[in-house]
Amino acid sequence: FWQFVDTVKELTSVRSYYNLILKKAGQFLTDLQVSLLKFALALRSYSPAVHASQQIASDEPPPEACPAFVSIHGQHSCSTKEIKKLLKAAAGRPKPYLYKNDHTYPGVNKTDVPVVILYAEIGTKKFTTFHKVLSEKAGEGTLVYVLRHYVADPKPQKMLLSGYGVELAIKSTEYKAVDDTKVKGQLTIVNAEDDNIDEVQGFLFGKLKKSHPEIQEQLTELRKHLLESTNDMVPLKVWEMQDLSFQAASRIMSVPKFDALKLMRDLSQNFPSKASLFFQHLSETIGVHPGDGELFINGLHIDLDIHNPFSILDILRGEARVLEGLHNLGIKGEHQGKLLRLPVNAVDDSYALDIRHPAIMWLNDIENDPVYRSWPTGVQELLRATFPGVIRQIRRNFFNLVLFLDPVREESVELVKLAELFYKHKIPLRLVIGFVFVVNTKDEIDGFSDAGVGFYRLLNYIADEYDLSQALLSMLSMYNKVDVGETLSVDTVSSYLKRKFPKANAERILGVESEYDDKRQDGALFHQKSGLGALPLALFNGVPLSPDEMDPDELETIILQRIMDTTTAFQRAVFMGQLTEGSDVVDYLMEEANVVPRMNPLILSTDRQYLDFTDTTMFSFLDSRDKTAVMAKRMKYFTNSDEDGMSAVTMWIVGDFEKVSGRKLLLSALKHMKASPGVRVGVIDNPSGKPSEDNTVLYRAIWASLLTQKNKAAAEFVQKLLKEESSQLLQQGTKMKDLLIQGMDDDAFEKKFNTLEVDFIRSQQQFCQDVLKLRPGQRAVISNGRILGPFEEQEEFTVEDFHLLEKITLSGSAEKVKAKVKQMGMKPKQASDLVMKVDALLTAAPKGEVRRDVHFIKDSHSVLRLSPRENEVFYDVVAIVDPLTREAQKMSSVLIVSCILLLAMVLSINHSPGHCFDLSTGQPPRGLQFTLGMSRDPLMYDTIVMANLGYFQLKANPGAWILRLRKGRSEDIYQILTHDGTDSPADAGDVIVVLNSFHSKIIKVRVQKKAEKINEDLLSENSESKGGSKKDDGEKKKEDVLNIFSVASGHLYERFLRIMMLSVLRHTETPVKFWFLKNYLSPSFKETISHMAETYGFQYELVQYKWPRWLHQQTEKQRIIWGYKILFLDVLFPLAVDKIIFVDADQIVRADLKELRDLDLEGAPYGYTPFCDSRREMEGYRFWKTGYWASHLGHRKYHISALYVVDLKKFRKIAAGDRLRGQYQALSQDPNSLSNLDQDLPNNMIHQVAIKSLPQEWLWCETWCDDTSKVTAKTIDLCNNPKTKEPKLTAAARIVPEWVEYDNEIKQLLRRVQEQEDTAAQKQTPSSSQHKNGEQIKTLFFNLCPFHM
Repeated sequence: FWQFVDTVKELTSVRSYYNLILKKAGQFLTDLQVSLLKFALALRSYSPAVHASQQIASDEPPPEACPAFVSIHGQHSCSTKEIKKLLKAAAGRPKPYLYKNDHTYPGVNKTDVPVVILYAEIGTKKFTTFHKVLSEKAGEGTLVYVLRHYVADPKPQKMLLSGYGVELAIKSTEYKAVDDTKVKGQLTIVNAEDDNIDEVQGFLFGKLKKSHPEIQEQLTELRKHLLESTNDMVPLKVWEMQDLSFQAASRIMSVPKFDALKLMRDLSQNFPSKASLFFQHLSETIGVHPGDGELFINGLHIDLDIHNPFSILDILRGEARVLEGLHNLGIKGEHQGKLLRLPVNAVDDSYALDIRHPAIMWLNDIENDPVYRSWPTGVQELLRATFPGVIRQIRRNFFNLVLFLDPVREESVELVKLAELFYKHKIPLRLVIGFVFVVNTKDEIDGFSDAGVGFYRLLNYIADEYDLSQALLSMLSMYNKVDVGETLSVDTVSSYLKRKFPKANAERILGVESEYDDKRQDGALFHQKSGLGALPLALFNGVPLSPDEMDPDELETIILQRIMDTTTAFQRAVFMGQLTEGSDVVDYLMEEANVVPRMNPLILSTDRQYLDFTDTTMFSFLDSRDKTAVMAKRMKYFTNSDEDGMSAVTMWIVGDFEKVSGRKLLLSALKHMKASPGVRVGVIDNPSGKPSEDNTVLYRAIWASLLTQKNKAAAEFVQKLLKEESSQLLQQGTKMKDLLIQGMDDDAFEKKFNTLEVDFIRSQQQFCQDVLKLRPGQRAVISNGRILGPFEEQEEFTVEDFHLLEKITLSGSAEKVKAKVKQMGMKPKQASDLVMKVDALLTAAPKGEVRRDVHFIKDSHSVLRLSPRENEVFYDVVAIVDPLTREAQKMSSVLIVSCILLLAMVLSINHSPGHCFDLSTGQPPRGLQFTLGMSRDPLMYDTIVMANLGYFQLKANPGAWILRLRKGRSEDIYQILTHDGTDSPADAGDVIVVLNSFHSKIIKVRVQKKAEKINEDLLSENSESKGGSKKDDGEKKKEDVLNIFSVASGHLYERFLRIMMLSVLRHTETPVKFWFLKNYLSPSFKETISHMAETYGFQYELVQYKWPRWLHQQTEKQRIIWGYKILFLDVLFPLAVDKIIFVDADQIVRADLKELRDLDLEGAPYGYTPFCDSRREMEGYRFWKTGYWASHLGHRKYHISALYVVDLKKFRKIAAGDRLRGQYQALSQDPNSLSNLDQDLPNNMIHQVAIKSLPQEWLWCETWCDDTSKVTAKTIDLCNNPKTKEPKLTAAARIVPEWVEYDNEIKQLLRRVQEQEDTAAQKQTPSSSQHKNGEQIKTLFFNLCPFHM
């Protein structure tokens, strides 16, 4: 980043800005990365980050007329001259908060220096002045320099985002809801094959074909294209839609390859339909069913319901590193795909130790002890049904517990007693118990002075006299004499011996010359070699228990849980045939992939660093990747090849070989290599001082032998050289030639050894310093590119460690990579190099899901293949799609652009969802209220926590936001304890959330009631706000606004909506505020609403809420809108809105709605009008009078959802929203339920969420109410009439005389607005009017395409 900043210090010409930036960035990026950068810029994927830093700057706030400024601990300056003065007193002021994505200059990292934040636009003069001063000071370590991008006077135009699409929804024309303001044109039905139509869109094809017979074919194509592109839409009959998919697929396959995708996009986006193209083969191999759409990138499955262009960009970025790596290593074509799809084992975090070791003394053996004789032995018994939680009695050693104990330690007492409990109560735990006793290992030692040794000798004595099991049982009873909190003493041991074996000779058993001292050191040796750590320890089936789990009070529960978990794994193994009647269970367990010969946390840790081998050029100027590649190229090896000549594991040993620790490390490596075919060892010198003749003697001898001797001789000579006696001889003046061994070419060695320069060792030391981050003299081991180290001075890395490291390296991916590389037919040395490099590349890549190998049967009729250009890095993209489905609409755009890297889909950029839980109860604190704002304006957005998953959602533009509990009851009762996914430390008081990308940010907040409020309920009735009089006055004033909510979709309903608004305004004196659902309004409505508000004097606000992922999604537009009418009433509006009235767009109001707002709802959260019963001839259509509704409603009425009033305070208090969503979730899975979603749901929930029935005059509608009641009607609704199916517009003009007047009044207003805009547009320059259109297009796309991602 900073190198890039330095190259673009000053940019002058704006015209070439984009190309210049790409050129500058290109110096640091590969071709593929440049393509991805262009893609990211085209998507504007960094615009949110730019906007976020702009918003952060505005919160400072910036000083007046400053193109760039610094903020030093809260004080600002526009000039570099004042920096010194501000720095002086900075220490006394609190440091600023830094965000995770802040750009901090790489200087000397000190914590005690002041932090200077520069807000400036990169590439401007002012930026360069500041940058020069600050980067120098940061380099010296006198301050921390942070850069945040800031534009002093941003352009007023809105950012235009690409990636929006238009949806063509199939619409039911049952009620002929067509807007008559559009031009009435006769629909013409066209048959593309009908050659009698000569003229198409002005072309006379008959004449053209006669004049130009040579291009007859192209003319036919053109004519066909023109016929298809006319905008005439013809109603389709059901049978015409049946085989559309087949027609579409064959049509797509019939055109040239690169046009095929475009044609698929046009077809899919213009003919959404539900027919299906069926590949039997795909259904069987990868589970794709008819009509499904699937997308795979390099075998990774991309779910288009979850992914959007920005997340796909992230995937492409992640893949780019591996693809380029393989490409740079010379792997092309099919080999690339094969290596990519290798299953790289994810790093295991539960390794097990092999428990088949002679040092373990087993207390019991379920398979052979007579006690268990009556138990069945078959492993199939595992599959027999039992009650949950019952552990089956099977005569197999399924569950093995090994305890490592030092007999004299206090902790051992309780563990031994617990083991006795497990053993004696054979019923609860089917455990095989083993002990490893770790006692003093000195040779001459008296059992009368060391209780541990005495205990061990007594154990051996009893085992000799009787048997081991008896001896261990005696030991258990011996511990019964020791109280918890005490330790085993010599007295306890000797008195036990006297009491139980009075005839025995105590001196012979316990004394220094004891005959029962056999194998005393085995336990300590096994413990040491296992690398397990501090005692006491326990292994369950080889897996170590953590120190917390070793608590004797917890151990029984933990082991019981482990038994349950392992039983499931065993059942699976038996079912899959991996564990059979003939298997030895312990052998089966110990051959699993996670079993290791020893535990070394350094080798087994999940946090792993790898070298990057994928480049080659000159050394001293190189970055670490290049240095690594050069190192790999120059390296010479000791080898012990497999029979195929290849080595799957390459170890590099780094150290100072003039030091004992360095020599020991290399010696262990060579010993290990000798015993392990398939391993090779390279050596890198990291001398403690500056490399010279004196401090590199041994290394030069090693290097000379590698260059001149045969492999076997070189390895033997170096092993001799590394032994301590050889080093002493050399120090005493012995010459190197006197240490040579038989079988070596002495002359060649001497010549090379005497002429080797020290220079190449300097480059090795530089590699150690720059790439491995080692200080001179430090040691490290590198295995197939994985770096282990630096080691502590005293830390040993033994032959056993090398054995473990090899095993882990092979099981990761080395073995699989070797098998694939072998197929490439290379020379052994090159092949081994490639295995090392590819293994490092693949294991370093983040582990994702399994890659699928999607291949097709040879099918020329339905498989379209597009090949990449020669010698370019390419992604392997596979799409399986029915051309005429919803998936195809999204996928076709993704595919077209994946050839050039660009995608089109719809996104919501600014929703931050979260989950909130009360720590004391673990439940969501339903009704808890959050606010989101900035430090200078804390309340900008607010919301409420749902009981459903504790979900909440806040909307905000990119920037840094502070999340707080809302003032009032939420803040009085609760406090925030911790939070995840935010940008401030988990325990920080202020919860800071930075939105700087198009991805939604999901956060988790844990709250807790304050100690003194523990019994208060957030939603309780009695404790109303005790906020003091000011707040109450505010609420009084607030109630004077009439809040009206409505939704509309399409131009016709927007026309009705304007008329409804006018009718509301004509009948009330109270100020009105309209709330509209933003998601579906057309751009023209959003542009004209402000003019209407100005003319008629009302307020308005557009609200939106992103449909939560966990709530069952609707796909049909009408049903989505119905969902918004009822499902989110508690969260759509700011929490300050207490009452809202919903009025349908096609309603005309004839009374003051203030009356309805002030109506007493008698404790109900909302009031609806019941359906009229008075129009008798419609009786057959009243579905609620029979069947389900009649029995469900009982004596209650069925209400209409065209008008309702909601008491939001009450609604939130009784969590009505949560109840409605819960019921919706249960019912909506069935496609036949909730046919009128917004109306059926509240009526269905009438018993749980009461409805106040409004007086009948509040809603009159001709379909259901008789003519006499029309006189008193307060609102008239234009209900659909199922009997006459009369079009809406005709009905409106006939039923409501004033409707036509309102309509004309609005038309005149819109005409005036249009004229004003036209006049203004003529005065403007062409470029700015172009921008206007661009803005329109953006909004149009956004609103017409509601993909909820």
